[in-house]
Amino acid sequence: MTALRNLLEQARRIGAASMGSAGVFARDVGQGLLEVSHNTLALLGLLAVATALFVGGRADLRQSVETQALDWLQARQDARTDPADLLAAELSEPGAVARATAADPKDLTRQQANVARWISRRYRVAPEPISRLVKEAWMVGDRVGLDPTLILAIMAVESSFNPFAQSAVGAQGLMQVMTHIHDDKYEAFGGNFAAFDPVTNLRVGAQVLKECIGRAGSVEEGLRYYVGASNLPDDGGYASKVLAEQANLRMVASGKIIAINVARPAPVLLPRIKTNVETPVPAKAEEKPAAEQLALFLKRPA
Repeated sequence: MTALRNLLEQARRIGAASMGSAGVFARDVGQGLLEVSHNTLALLGLLAVATALFVGGRADLRQSVETQALDWLQARQDARTDPADLLAAELSEPGAVARATAADPKDLTRQQANVARWISRRYRVAPEPISRLVKEAWMVGDRVGLDPTLILAIMAVESSFNPFAQSAVGAQGLMQVMTHIHDDKYEAFGGNFAAFDPVTNLRVGAQVLKECIGRAGSVEEGLRYYVGASNLPDDGGYASKVLAEQANLRMVASGKIIAINVARPAPVLLPRIKTNVETPVPAKAEEKPAAEQLALFLKRPA
């Protein structure tokens, strides 16, 4: 019995000694690993600092590193972005609205709004750009002494409010102005390409129309000059079509209800020659020619 007790006591002491040795070993290993980690981190830190100092002293290396870092960040961003969003971002141009020829119909007077709404429905064009043209026709008509409905009626007959229309003989834009003949008028607006800017075409067309009426002595005869039919026995019904559409617009402006399907004036295709659209205006010695004064007047912003 005493021998068994001695054996158990000896086994207990051996176990305790083993446990103590294992604890010491684990503690030593842990401390060693901690020291190694500290030393490794310190070494990495020193390497990072040395690398930063080295790269910082080399502008070419610094730029290369920055470029690579930015490319990597951009690649990660692109990978998370929808392709449709990327395409939209590439094509976006927030300032494009400044090029648009449009106006809010709510900003028009009652007369102008009536006309814009009727033209929009009759010629199947958007109300916003038509509102801008109607407002411009009123402003230009007031400045040059023309009925705005006459200007709009010419647009209707000439181009059906298509700002990119062109005839076989080179008449262009809303009012079908002969661009190569009136290129001097377009100089005030930056050149001949301005013929396809609706507002510019309207302003130049109004100048030409004013000159034609002044030369002919009446609106009807002035329209014959405008279409290039002053030397022809017949203007193809051009003047009567313009005046008929003007009558419709006048009634609409006054608040009368006119059906949008009332007979529409068909375009009249007649040869337009230089002598029929130019208007020599005598100038006083101390004044500029009237046509030049008119051009400068229209060039001013509304």
